[in-house]
Amino acid sequence: MVSRTIMSTSNPPDKPLSKPRAPRSLIESGSLPSPAAVFDGVNEAVWIDVIRKMDEVYNDLLQYEVALEQKNEALEASHQFIESVLASMSDILIVCDRHGAIEEVNESLRRFIGKDEASLRGQPIFDLFADETSRQHAREFFTAQWREAIQDFELLIAGIDGSALPVSLNCTPRLSGTGKLVGMVVTGRPVGELRRAYHALRQAHDDLKRTQQQLLHSEKMASLGRLVAGVAHELNNPISFVLGNVLSLQRYAGRLQTYLETVHSCDCTHTPELETLRRELRIDRIMQDMTPLLDGMIEGAERTRDIVDGLKRFSAIDRNTDEPFNLAEVVERAVRWVTRSGMPAFRVTVDLPPDLPVVGSSGQMQQVVMNIVQNAADATQGGLAPALEISAGQPGEMITLRFADNGPGIPEGDLARLFDPFFTTKPVGQGTGLGLSISYGIVERHGGRLEAENRPAGGAVFSLSLPRAPV
Repeated sequence: MVSRTIMSTSNPPDKPLSKPRAPRSLIESGSLPSPAAVFDGVNEAVWIDVIRKMDEVYNDLLQYEVALEQKNEALEASHQFIESVLASMSDILIVCDRHGAIEEVNESLRRFIGKDEASLRGQPIFDLFADETSRQHAREFFTAQWREAIQDFELLIAGIDGSALPVSLNCTPRLSGTGKLVGMVVTGRPVGELRRAYHALRQAHDDLKRTQQQLLHSEKMASLGRLVAGVAHELNNPISFVLGNVLSLQRYAGRLQTYLETVHSCDCTHTPELETLRRELRIDRIMQDMTPLLDGMIEGAERTRDIVDGLKRFSAIDRNTDEPFNLAEVVERAVRWVTRSGMPAFRVTVDLPPDLPVVGSSGQMQQVVMNIVQNAADATQGGLAPALEISAGQPGEMITLRFADNGPGIPEGDLARLFDPFFTTKPVGQGTGLGLSISYGIVERHGGRLEAENRPAGGAVFSLSLPRAPV
């Protein structure tokens, strides 16, 4: 060490060490012993040991100073970290003593009430609240007996404009090492922000459920489409065979009728036996019924062929080309067809704009509307005044039709299954459960939505939304 090197160079072992001298006045006055008496018997080893101890003390002081500087740097870094965290908090933060005097606040509270930290420091926390009830509840938090944290307690705080703003507060006690209450830490969030967050979360959850239901319906409709395609293909061949044979039989019947008329007009064949046989077999009546019977068979075969064609269109086979049409006219025509089928007591009120332009298949859309109107008629039968109200709205780029009836409504357990294939609430033999599911698929292919819900005043509401045709 430096001191040791100096001693070794300036005081060699063979040279005695210099001895410190006391002030002459003290020595002469006899207050201090003489230097010879003080250092008498002290050799060089003692001085070396003293210097070594001084070096150790000096080294310890240096180490303590380095450790203290490191701790100061760590403390400063922690302080800056805490300040940055407090500044970035969106929740309000208040630190106060056991009497409620504010010691520290964060930037969020200062923005919330419009005051700076200097004016808030030392102010009672109770003055921040907007009404006496909130202040009284806040005083209860600071009672000497309080030792538990408070969660989500809603109080009113005076905002920057003086208005009372609800805030959800959390209070945590600050305890000393001996367990005494020394203060409180109060955090809070404006309830309006929480409510907006809860609303957004609930909306996202509803959208997710709606999307899941739509995906489920889409998968079911795809399976149903494959089933219908197979059925349509299997029915198409025998129906074509029956229709072709009936048309041939119609031509043959015409020829037979001509032949029989010729035979009956011939005088040579007018024998009593033949006339008797003609009356017994009712040949004349058979010839009269032949034409309407064949016409009925042809009409039935053609209607069956149309049904098969409809099934093929539903299963995306032979789909019609989309064309612009007026949805209002389709609704009027569908209502007229349903109400003329023997339900005079069923009253339908149609309140639609004269022009509702959409693009798609007017025939398929008429099938959808007729299905909805027919279901409303069936649901309201038995009531005092069965009625259906049809109205329209045009929000944005969509056209929405509302079909509101005054029936008993739809059971809550059936709402989620209403558009499932083969699901029906009608008695056995009166419903196939395919009407609404097919209608759902048609509307979906048109880029729209078909939804159902219950009216608060009673009855059911079906909403049909379709994209508006571009101008």
